[in-house]
Amino acid sequence: MAILSFIVILAYILSPSSLATELDSIHVSQSLSDGMTLVSQGGKFELGFFSPGNSHKRYLGIWYKKIPVHTVVWVANRANPINDFSGTLTVKSTGNLSLTENGTETTFWSTISRKQAKNPVLELLDSGNLVLRNEGESNPKAYLWQSFDYPSDTYLPSMKLGRDLQNGFDWCVTSWKSRNDPSPVGFSLGLVLNDYPEFSIMNGTKNLYRAGPWNGLYLSGYPDLSYTYIFETTYVKNKDEISYSSNTKIDSILARAVINQTSQSITQYIWDDNLQNWKSFGSKPVDVCDKYDLCGAFSYCSVTEPQHVCQCFKGFSPKSPEAWNSNNSSQGCIRDKPLSCNNVTSTDGFVKYTGLKVPDTQHTKLHENINLDECRNMCLKNCSCMAYANSDIRGGGSGCVMWFGNLIDIKMFQSGGQDLYIRMPALESGLQHRNKKKVIITSIIGAICATVLLCVYVIYRVQRNNIEWSKAELFEGYVNDTDLPMFDLLMVTTATDNFSLNNKIGQGGFGTVYKGKLADGQEIAVKRLSHSSGQGMTEFLTEVKLIAKLQHRNLVKLLGCCTGGQEKLLVYEYMVNGSLDNFIFDRMKSKLLEWPQRFLIIFGVARGLLYLHHDSRLRIIHRDLKLSNVLLDDKLNPKISDFGIARAFGVDQTHGNTNRVIGTYGYMAPEYAINGLFSVKSDVFSFGVILMEIISGNRNRALCHANETLNLVGYAWMLWKEDRPLELIDPNIKESCVIPEVLRCIHVSLLCVQQHPEDRPTMASVLVMLGSKMDLVEPKEPGFFSCRLPTEVSSHSDQHNIITLNDELTITSLDGR
Repeated sequence: MAILSFIVILAYILSPSSLATELDSIHVSQSLSDGMTLVSQGGKFELGFFSPGNSHKRYLGIWYKKIPVHTVVWVANRANPINDFSGTLTVKSTGNLSLTENGTETTFWSTISRKQAKNPVLELLDSGNLVLRNEGESNPKAYLWQSFDYPSDTYLPSMKLGRDLQNGFDWCVTSWKSRNDPSPVGFSLGLVLNDYPEFSIMNGTKNLYRAGPWNGLYLSGYPDLSYTYIFETTYVKNKDEISYSSNTKIDSILARAVINQTSQSITQYIWDDNLQNWKSFGSKPVDVCDKYDLCGAFSYCSVTEPQHVCQCFKGFSPKSPEAWNSNNSSQGCIRDKPLSCNNVTSTDGFVKYTGLKVPDTQHTKLHENINLDECRNMCLKNCSCMAYANSDIRGGGSGCVMWFGNLIDIKMFQSGGQDLYIRMPALESGLQHRNKKKVIITSIIGAICATVLLCVYVIYRVQRNNIEWSKAELFEGYVNDTDLPMFDLLMVTTATDNFSLNNKIGQGGFGTVYKGKLADGQEIAVKRLSHSSGQGMTEFLTEVKLIAKLQHRNLVKLLGCCTGGQEKLLVYEYMVNGSLDNFIFDRMKSKLLEWPQRFLIIFGVARGLLYLHHDSRLRIIHRDLKLSNVLLDDKLNPKISDFGIARAFGVDQTHGNTNRVIGTYGYMAPEYAINGLFSVKSDVFSFGVILMEIISGNRNRALCHANETLNLVGYAWMLWKEDRPLELIDPNIKESCVIPEVLRCIHVSLLCVQQHPEDRPTMASVLVMLGSKMDLVEPKEPGFFSCRLPTEVSSHSDQHNIITLNDELTITSLDGR
């Protein structure tokens, strides 16, 4: 008997749930003893007793059930462990939970519910939330009690951080004391309830790192939005609560954030199925500039500063130069010149700074219903107001927040961040020279100088009537013909931070694409044609001429263009989710595009291509259709982009040929790649390849690494002939896919990539076939399914230049040069 008891005890220690009896709910008449577990309906989480680390003490907790790494996300009796295996969880008829030692009245943990109980039942949800509710009641607001109101050290998707104003308690995560002891210590992440509320990591009452206030898009201290494809965030501020929550966009992704006492940080994790372990994808604090109030008052911290991360704002100097030069910046900076504010004749102004984490909000005043101009005037009238900003930066910005007293804990980001207007005396803010005579004289002198310079410039340009002038005239003629807006070069360079590498979002054969933000807050994508591109102006004019008059929901919108010096810029609407290839070929992002969404994307691309071929004023052949040229908006709607090498035909013209073959090998139809022949059917071929890549999650050339003979098209053809087409399906969509739809799409894709153009369907037929249950003809052998370049292309080294780019081959004819 003693041996048996020892075996049972050992089993408990090594695997808390290995001998457990699983329940799906606990009623008043039931209890959960050590050795039993409560499992969520989908089997994602499990509640039971466990011993952390090397400890033999017993705790009631929740962990992930299906992964091999035992990961606890919540603990009930954190500060009051049970010393043996006698723990029992009981549901009381009063609507409370009680954790006791079996056979005694000793209580280790309990809950208090203020709501009336009627036959209460305890359940564990697939979100990881342990809920006590009245039987038959599913409204979360009616829960008698829930564990999400009392987090441990782990933040789970859909949890809230903030304050329950109605019931007077905080939602915050608190670190374990050690890996063997889950008792809460003073290290926590939660809401600091200032007039402009913000989130901070605290050690007791000491601020260690400010995540900052919510600005409508993100927490001010966390501008990195690179994981918006995985998470969607929600901020709520009303009379009942102030809360921030983040949820995964699909349930199959396992994500968590853990606050750690040892590292004094909060780290975000995603479960990696391939590695069978947790993968970190972000941690706060990030760098030394995240340390609270590192630089003192009226200064900012920037890790890009080579000598000293702390810098005084313009018009301020170190309060203690000696300490400052010794890298002790805690005393901050003071003004070089005093403010003139006296509530009557103030000549103070404001200097705008961009890319900041806003200052500590302890001494702030929030006005959510006034605009930025009203905010400025209100701040200017109050001598204690040192800065102001929009409280909501979405769109053009709205709301007003004002700071009083010293401005502390400001960080300057390399990209992202907010605008802040800091109060300065007139001389520093550029508001001097109010004397009207001086203004008039200065204006006259400026006008004369400008006139002289203009005359010199005109004479110079007339004398230099060369090809650059001709190109500019040609360009302006195109623009005038299309009624396309012209953007100012300074406006575009400012919007892109002078084409900063931090704003680079794409690279194409003829230039680079940058993200930008106009003064009114509108986000844009700027295509900057390469200065060294021999055909740059040709592609530029082509894209302007073609896309300016195209209007379709599945085509990217050209907002305007810009030239100046050697610059040739196209300004597009910004697609927040980037290109489709970044989703399909990314291990994590691809999980977000389940089959229904991919099917809608396929239809969207097909509709856009049909518009180009049949419904636009001119018949347009794209010639470079590929996944990277399909962009996704905020709702994942597809839009075809990059018309730099497109060709326009008259209504009666159906095909053309060229000695200048440009495009991406793997997407080009064989008749175009080899002989320069192109038509609407060559675009259909490219669409067929795209369709296969969306279904399989593989690049057309990716399979070449494993098989020297077949690319994706050839592999799909082989599977089709062997009656095994379902093996082509991306594992990420196998659970969500509708088999008849996927099979039809595979069938249509093979019809699109047939060897001979006359065998391929039109895009009108493609849409009909995709959207109906009509019988389809059997596809013939596809063209171009070898991994090796065709001999006609690879042997003509004097006529073709092959450029490797992102594992694709872009073929550009050099016409014998």
